[in-house]
Amino acid sequence: MLKDVSFHLEDKEKAAIVGINGSGKTTLLRCILGIEEADEGSIAFSKEKKMDYLAQQHADIEAENEDYDTLSGGQKTRKRLEEILQEKPDLLILDEPTNHLDIGSIQWLEKVLKRYDGAVLLVSHDRYFLDKIVTKVIDLERGKVRMYQGNYSAYAEKKRQIREAEWKAFQNQQAEIKHQEAVIEKLKQFNREKSIKRAESREKMLSKVERLEKPEELENEMKLLFSPRESSGNDVLMAKELGKSYDGRRLFSHGTFSLQRGEHVALIGDNGTGKTTLLKILNGLIQADEGEFRLGSKVKIAYYDQEHAVLHMEKTLFEEIQDTYPEMNNTKVRNVLAAFLFTGDDVYKRIQDLSGGEQGRVSLAKLMLSDANFLILDEPTNHLDIQGKEVLEEAIRNYEGTVLYVSHDRYFINKTATRIIELFSNRFDNYIGNYDYYIEKKEDVRAYGDSLQKDKMPLEAIDPEETQRLEEKESKRLDWENQKELSAKRRKWQNALQKAEEKIAKLEERKEELTASMEEVGSDVGRLMEIHREQEAIDKELEEQYAIWEESSLELEQIL
Repeated sequence: MLKDVSFHLEDKEKAAIVGINGSGKTTLLRCILGIEEADEGSIAFSKEKKMDYLAQQHADIEAENEDYDTLSGGQKTRKRLEEILQEKPDLLILDEPTNHLDIGSIQWLEKVLKRYDGAVLLVSHDRYFLDKIVTKVIDLERGKVRMYQGNYSAYAEKKRQIREAEWKAFQNQQAEIKHQEAVIEKLKQFNREKSIKRAESREKMLSKVERLEKPEELENEMKLLFSPRESSGNDVLMAKELGKSYDGRRLFSHGTFSLQRGEHVALIGDNGTGKTTLLKILNGLIQADEGEFRLGSKVKIAYYDQEHAVLHMEKTLFEEIQDTYPEMNNTKVRNVLAAFLFTGDDVYKRIQDLSGGEQGRVSLAKLMLSDANFLILDEPTNHLDIQGKEVLEEAIRNYEGTVLYVSHDRYFINKTATRIIELFSNRFDNYIGNYDYYIEKKEDVRAYGDSLQKDKMPLEAIDPEETQRLEEKESKRLDWENQKELSAKRRKWQNALQKAEEKIAKLEERKEELTASMEEVGSDVGRLMEIHREQEAIDKELEEQYAIWEESSLELEQIL
């Protein structure tokens, strides 16, 4: 699991250990803490210094603190963190500290750690959090580590550059070796004394070349593609005056909002504001206390439950997929499971014996097979490693259907959301943009919402002219109907722009291949004519795609 792992941590330095699930991150932390013993090597820590540790699993926290039994997951994590920070250890070790915390609590933790005077070593899959906190990244891959200076984004870019450079150097060397071997073979075939000596000389030189090792392939990753079988109508969801209370406590009220086809909407808010409850209402799992909602034409919902209640714990992975989709034969079931990294005898494991991340992958597999045009997702990134999150992000960004999801992962929200609805102070605040836009505008929107509540005005009665008091330039953005229209338009032109760019890149690449191939075919007139016809077709399609690209760019400029 770990081999020749060497690194150091300076006083007051803040570093993260990153790697895929199962790469040994938690094991490494436990070795540093002395909970587990390394097979070889040593760990040096100043005797006069002290360290403390926040475990990832709540069972570990509860074992040390009996009074934690009645607390929620987020409350347990925050309470334990507060206790540790009061002790002011010289080295603070945190294993997934943002798990179970809502966005407000994560922001609190960021502020605390930024001001913290000691050293911090942490494991986290929260990329937004890592960007804010760490100045060093320790990359753990296949049991080995490599150090990177900077935050997570700097590390990710540098690692990509290094991997590309290593592959390019390896491929160039392999091409040169192959060329030299071909020359040597040709010289030997001449079977003349001079040629043989030249061949032997080249062989000697080639044997002295220091061969580059083949760079390690990227770790296996999920193959995830969401594709609706049919499109829904333009109006996907219309909710009016939804409200819900539990044990006499109001979660939310006056829930009036709508979703249009193609929108990717993040539902955010502190723990206990009713986000999951709202998703369950929309899925028909529980009833609202007041209000109503309706779905649009041809809408087909698929639901991802963070507790994986849609899974049958007593079944094997194979049975779970085959029983849900009986039309699939054994080979297709195995292929689907393989796409989600379940191979061999793994497919006969029972759901109840899987880790949280593995259960999440099974739920995502079922979600993909649903062919739904409206995805409702409750904390879909929970238990996914960074690589898994990136795969899910790409799948959602390419999805042409509608998405409504709850997430505390700000990086994920920033990458995938075209709109944000915040449950705040028992109401629904609307933001036409991603997480960065939400941060920029939330104080203005909250202040305006508070003034409406104070005057007892219904949220949906906002007059666009009134919003000029906040910011004239953004007045229309705070009007609900205008936001819906702008969101749909922006999504449409963003998709068109992205598709045009992808097609242009492929066409240009193919055009270069054809130009290069003309030298190879020589005087083959028939083949030259074929190449010429294909080039003409490519030029025509390129002209069309550039026109689409230009139109999309202009439309986006007007919207933004």
